[in-house]
Amino acid sequence: MSSYRPWPALWALVVGFFMILVDTTIVSIANPAIMAGLDADISQAIWVTSAYLLTYAVPLLITGRLGDRFGPRRVYLAGLTVFTLASLWCGLSTSIEMLIAARAVQGLGASLLTPQTMAVITRTFPPNDRGKAMSLWGATAAVATLVGPILGGVLVDSLGWQWIFFVNVPVGVVGFVLASRLVPKLETHAHRFDLPGVVLWAVAMSCIVFAIQEGERYDWGTMWGPVTVPGLIIVGLVFLGGFLWWQSATKGEALLPLRLFGDRNFSLANTAIAAVGLTVTSQSLPLVFYYQLVLGFSPTRAALQLVPMAVVSGSLAPLAGHLVDRVHPRILATFGLVVMAGTLFWYSAWMVPDEALWWRLLFPSALMGVAGAFTYGPLSTTATYNLPVADAGAGAGVYNSVRQVGAVLGSAAIAALMESQLATHLPGGAAAGEAAEATGRLPAVLQAGFAQAMANSLVLPAGVALLAAGFTLFFAARQARAPWTAANLHPGQPGSAPGALGLEPSNASADSEVPR
Repeated sequence: MSSYRPWPALWALVVGFFMILVDTTIVSIANPAIMAGLDADISQAIWVTSAYLLTYAVPLLITGRLGDRFGPRRVYLAGLTVFTLASLWCGLSTSIEMLIAARAVQGLGASLLTPQTMAVITRTFPPNDRGKAMSLWGATAAVATLVGPILGGVLVDSLGWQWIFFVNVPVGVVGFVLASRLVPKLETHAHRFDLPGVVLWAVAMSCIVFAIQEGERYDWGTMWGPVTVPGLIIVGLVFLGGFLWWQSATKGEALLPLRLFGDRNFSLANTAIAAVGLTVTSQSLPLVFYYQLVLGFSPTRAALQLVPMAVVSGSLAPLAGHLVDRVHPRILATFGLVVMAGTLFWYSAWMVPDEALWWRLLFPSALMGVAGAFTYGPLSTTATYNLPVADAGAGAGVYNSVRQVGAVLGSAAIAALMESQLATHLPGGAAAGEAAEATGRLPAVLQAGFAQAMANSLVLPAGVALLAAGFTLFFAARQARAPWTAANLHPGQPGSAPGALGLEPSNASADSEVPR
């Protein structure tokens, strides 16, 4: 068997993974510019993010399986191609509707790409070294969510909002070349695809997200004809219940392998990462609107307020990676989440309409970097530690899916909460806020109410992060694993027992290649 170097492959995959995660947050800093440039209101602008997150989250349960069936490298490259071309379409959009459609296609590309990075880690790194690899993966996620607004601010101020999408094109090309050269062809496994499950899941998520995000616009009452906001949520929950029933009853291969949740750490880590996805996504919008519309910061200056987060998170990532393989997972993850919650409460207390006090907010920004460094790596490592190789793609798909489900629900929930708070604290209600948002900084008479609305909105992600910390307290110590060898990459090769990792030799593709 020729030698295989997992680290160069992981770095190649990180390029694309970083790019798609940047696009999860980069739009937040450009929202005021997009609203002005495309004559959109706040709800339409938030749909630019929600459409991306929705089409990103819903297919993840099946795109992980696609990697198992056709090979992680092949699916990764396909996703990167779709994402890059959709980015070009986003930049060329001339209406808010066109931009939302392009972002939806971009989300599909991201959903193909994301599970493959985690699956390659699970399939190629020994369990005892997986913490370092997952910490790089987690640090990439943490830094990307922070770099997105910073990069977005610079691009919006210097070149225009379109360039937050155009910049993906050269990065996508470089990522494609690196992945095609450095990521190996791994063994493939036969899978059936649960199409009824896909339909039930898609309908459930679409109904719930649309109802939550648009609820305030319709006063949580009638939307059109006999359809009401509560009714649409109930329909979504019914379809969600039908999805879970089908997953347990189907005699074929379930889209959501419920047996994976028999591992306590996998279940708790998935619950926690959904909460983290909601928290991280929902915290950025109130902060960005506060910086730009209350304090009058340019997009670049607003984004620079987040620099301490990125610097501290990146600096602490190696330490967190070193500790992940040596310290009980509940200690690191719970610490990170408690710090995250405390930081958001701190932000909320200091969001006042006084530009002279802007420097104070650099301190909670730095502390949020500590939270990110000690949250992502421990959660991802704990979730995947006990996964058998045969379930690498499915497990990665589930983990990434619930994270993005949390993100899309966070985007919808924070939109509804912000509009509700604006209606309560702003003279003239949310409509006055939207009119002012399109023209830049708010008049002095509106700043106090708007700042209070944004501060109150941050209580939601803070509370959810604290709830997640409660789940991580129940992490169990990791199970001891059998010695890991290169044969684990290919069950059935000399030195590996057939079926030892949950695979039968008959499941392997006859033309699969050995990593090189």
